Amino acid sequence: MPIATHLSTEIEPAARGRELGRARRAELHAAFARYDELFAAEGARAGQVADWGARALAETAAWAPELAAEMTGTAEGAGLEPWQLGALNGRTEILAALAVTGEGECSAAVLVPQSGAPRTVQTWDWHDTFRDGMLLWSLEPRPGRRVHTFTEFGVVGKVGVNSDGLGLHFNVLRHASDHTDIGVPVHVVARRILDEATTVGEAVELARSARLSASTVLTVVTYDGERGDAIGLELSPERVGELPVDPDGVLLHTNHFLDEKLAAGEKTTNEVSSTFDRLPGLRERVTALNTDDRTERARALHSHRGEGPAICAHADLSLPAHLRWESLATISLDVAAGRLYAHEGGPCRIEPDGWQQVPFDEKGRV
Repeated sequence: MPIATHLSTEIEPAARGRELGRARRAELHAAFARYDELFAAEGARAGQVADWGARALAETAAWAPELAAEMTGTAEGAGLEPWQLGALNGRTEILAALAVTGEGECSAAVLVPQSGAPRTVQTWDWHDTFRDGMLLWSLEPRPGRRVHTFTEFGVVGKVGVNSDGLGLHFNVLRHASDHTDIGVPVHVVARRILDEATTVGEAVELARSARLSASTVLTVVTYDGERGDAIGLELSPERVGELPVDPDGVLLHTNHFLDEKLAAGEKTTNEVSSTFDRLPGLRERVTALNTDDRTERARALHSHRGEGPAICAHADLSLPAHLRWESLATISLDVAAGRLYAHEGGPCRIEPDGWQQVPFDEKGRV
């Protein structure tokens, strides 16, 4: 089943949100219902999600008022309460407040050659029950600036690329400094970088300006037509760590901290996550990942638990839904052309004709 698509025609934030809300009302209601069920399964008490959602929206309004207006407009268009959009965008913060542990999400690889555009790929791993919640969204945050994002219904952004040669990959992290005083949602940070930044330096400045309550790594990659650049921004309430590309132009990340100071507060363990095996697995595949062919890059991530590192994850249906993990999508960015490519399913399902692209062609496919 193809990933859902939406092309926004409105530029004003609240109008853009209302347009999305009206067009995707059913999917937005289903998205909140899935997350409400997940929060309850992880121990959220009555009233907590509404309070945390309202705080996530308020933090967004203070730091990124245009995105708060878009979220409120989406709620209005879909017939949801504004706090419900706050909860969707603050889902990482709510799960951190609930002290959730688990497998984690995503393996990302960026290679910056000496000449030519960077080459990128990542898996998006999440609960298999969220398979129908994926969205490819193309929007114009201001006239002449185009953003394409792979995200979830109701979430303002996740993995993405903009028309000024900047792209962003997204992996969740867990840190001892994560807390219950809900801050700016990390998904809002990702989207604002896509909306406003053109350079790595601008992305760093934006990330450092947000008060956070949960952790994530944003791998920012740029291309100015001549040279590529990339940086891993390890966001946490304690500080923002900066990971440059290595001397060979390689930047890899899974779901644990690599910044030496932040690693001291690592909350993810071998007992609950494969992240510590997946990272060396990525390193072993650098040669195969270093190709202009996005299909071959994605296929280089084909590695299952029991055969090697679990880069390509599959749900164990014997477990409760909130404990099941699956590679729901594989995404690659072309920052030179300002295009995002997404393939439904993990690396073992990759086919050359299975990619969907943003901006869309007439069928929403390559």
